Amino acid sequence: MHVGHLLTRAALRYPGRPAWIAGDTRISFRQAEARVNRLGHALLALGARRGDRIGMLMPNCYQGLETLLAPMKAGLAVVPMNARLHPDEHAYMLDDAGARVLVYAEEFREHLAGVRSRLKTVERFVCLGHGARGDLEFEALIAGAPHEDPPEVAIEPDDMAWLFYTSGTTGHPKGAVLTHRTLLTMAQQFLLLAPPRGPEDVVLHAAAITHGSGCLLFHHLAAGAANAFPATRSFDPPRIFEAIARQRVTTMFLVPTMINTLLAAEGDRRRSDVSSLHTVIYGGAPMYVEHLEASLAAFGPVFVQIFGQGEAPMTCTLLSKAEHVTGGDPVKIRRLASAGRETPAVRVRVVDDEDRGRPAGEMGEIVVRGDLVMQGYWNKPEATADALRGGWLHTGDIGYLDEDGYLYITDRKKDMIISGGSNIYPREIEEVICRHPGVFEVAVIGVPDARWGEATRALVVAREGHRLTEADIVEHCRRHLASYKKPQSVEFLPALPKNAYGKVLKRELRERFWADRGRRI
Repeated sequence: MHVGHLLTRAALRYPGRPAWIAGDTRISFRQAEARVNRLGHALLALGARRGDRIGMLMPNCYQGLETLLAPMKAGLAVVPMNARLHPDEHAYMLDDAGARVLVYAEEFREHLAGVRSRLKTVERFVCLGHGARGDLEFEALIAGAPHEDPPEVAIEPDDMAWLFYTSGTTGHPKGAVLTHRTLLTMAQQFLLLAPPRGPEDVVLHAAAITHGSGCLLFHHLAAGAANAFPATRSFDPPRIFEAIARQRVTTMFLVPTMINTLLAAEGDRRRSDVSSLHTVIYGGAPMYVEHLEASLAAFGPVFVQIFGQGEAPMTCTLLSKAEHVTGGDPVKIRRLASAGRETPAVRVRVVDDEDRGRPAGEMGEIVVRGDLVMQGYWNKPEATADALRGGWLHTGDIGYLDEDGYLYITDRKKDMIISGGSNIYPREIEEVICRHPGVFEVAVIGVPDARWGEATRALVVAREGHRLTEADIVEHCRRHLASYKKPQSVEFLPALPKNAYGKVLKRELRERFWADRGRRI
């Protein structure tokens, strides 16, 4: 069994039902199967061979879902890249992955122009729309492929299916090797614990398909449910509500910032029929209890919380819909602050620095194991050995398990910031800011933010004789980083606190911002 077969199976069972919905365009499962098979054959005809990597730089669109699935059907691995990243970051990922083909959308043509000559391994470019001279056109490639049957390639459960790049604290992202077994395990957990109701379901991809929303694709394929897209690629509440009403959307994945944004658009919500919505899966950032209670009041008991990471996608723990219904019970209300309990295919522990288990209520690092966990980091054996020591994935998150097995995430062992569901790593920003000639030293931390969960704050010590402003630092970052990584605020300090070894005490820097918070991420 492999992931691509989920589409083949759906095409046999639900051939005439819609697989993809985009505006007035409806593509049936039979048609989607043929298109994905043709794209898989075309990638092989371009010279890709079993195990090769296929880069993907696409917005939310049904062709993006086809680009996710076609390599998996052809014995290849897909490398979906966050569309919000800087071109240099995309270039690094493609080179590190050794991608031989890049499938991209026309809107990224200029974005890629400055780096494509530097790409070391990409041999062919396929563009959805009008690409650069010499690039192949996506729809023409599909139309010209000779076969509609799945490619005849042997695919094993432990073959790589998805190379998921997670940003690293050392400044370079790491590719987590997700196998067919990994993705099928994730799909099975969703089917068991948060299943679609059937082929009448419609999942709306309002969040990025290269990340959380794309992970909902697989179990919805298994159920024969449709995958729909809003009319706009930006997260615009009126258009989201319009899509829910028009397409009778039943399911979405949202990060907490998106939920809060929809909650704030009360007038648009009240003018729209959202009664079809029965499941909102959320995760990727803290969801504060007061926001969650307001969301339950507005949308009803539709919420499912999940905890995972790129190295173990989506379903390490789960807080079900039933567990969101508290009835005023203080114990159940307290559990809304948890990330739920481990799923059947995963074991979750909390350990100390020597990997010894911690008793209930005592904090330590969260570790997980099971078929959901990555095979390792691509071409990084030392990082793999460290992350998977003892057979457990060390998540870098700090938390505790209560006496009933509910997991509470309280802090982060690493310094990662999660802002609006996006992972931001301070080291990367610090390295950029330190390149400013007026900066002596800098520390970047996450601070509480009502809208985004966390906001990025740069604490800067200026060089003697230099006068810097917040605008100077932000503009410098804008020229070298993806826009969402720019610090939202800058503070100038005479010095940074350090320990006896000269290491900056970030916990001390964070303390004044988080002192009154029970949850420190």
